[in-house]
Amino acid sequence: MPRPVWKGHISFGLVNIPVTLYSAEHRCDLHFHMLDSRDQGHIRFQRVNEETGEEVPWNEIVKAYKFDDDNYVVLEENELKKAAPEQTKSIDIEQFIDQQEMEYLYFEKPYYLVPDKQASKSYVLLKEALKNTCKIGIAKVVIHSRQHLAAIMPYKNGIMLDVLRFEQEIRPIEEFDIPKTKIQERELELASQLINSMTERWQPKRYHDTYRESLMKWIQEKASGKKAPAHKKEQPAKEAQVVDLVSLMRQSLQKAPKKAHSKKPKETA
Repeated sequence: MPRPVWKGHISFGLVNIPVTLYSAEHRCDLHFHMLDSRDQGHIRFQRVNEETGEEVPWNEIVKAYKFDDDNYVVLEENELKKAAPEQTKSIDIEQFIDQQEMEYLYFEKPYYLVPDKQASKSYVLLKEALKNTCKIGIAKVVIHSRQHLAAIMPYKNGIMLDVLRFEQEIRPIEEFDIPKTKIQERELELASQLINSMTERWQPKRYHDTYRESLMKWIQEKASGKKAPAHKKEQPAKEAQVVDLVSLMRQSLQKAPKKAHSKKPKETA
């Protein structure tokens, strides 16, 4: 069982639902140690003053914000605490929105909300009401001394809290020079056919982190004394060429697996 991240309650209107927050992520990152290649001694990092070259003890280090080329505003710990949001134990739903209004780029990190046993009925009622109305709750919550915007959504037999990015954290797409190109009706038709021919049910178990799996295999082989396989040479990037999209899509459609069409049931008298 994972460790709880936060414990409190969901609040909307006069309703309070005691819940515990758990991370929905299970990170599988590989962690490497930095060693001296000569004797495999661990590398230790030091906090060094760039002016004197001397190591600085933790109790002499302060936090500062750079507001000009060589000017800093030093912030004391008590000042940082005053600016921090109040450590509440409430997920305050401020409004509800239609599911289709929420854009994917706002989602940042998923959590599961698990109810206390005595709150199971109100928890299930909120979940079913969200499903029935196709709504998402927009809430404020403080996790690890930082205030977050969050989406409260039904998921299978439970409720999820997904931390959202604030508007100022999203880079506008208008910043990028995306060309406007006219396409022909036939090109659009072929592209749609190709997409439909490759459409299947979403099967997340079908996809794996192949880089991690290959690297772990190499590590296990080296640990057992075997020689790791030779690294494949990187192929040079091909120069961009003018292509006949229609021709390529037709070829792709010919190679796409044919889908079995279900037979229509016979009509009964």
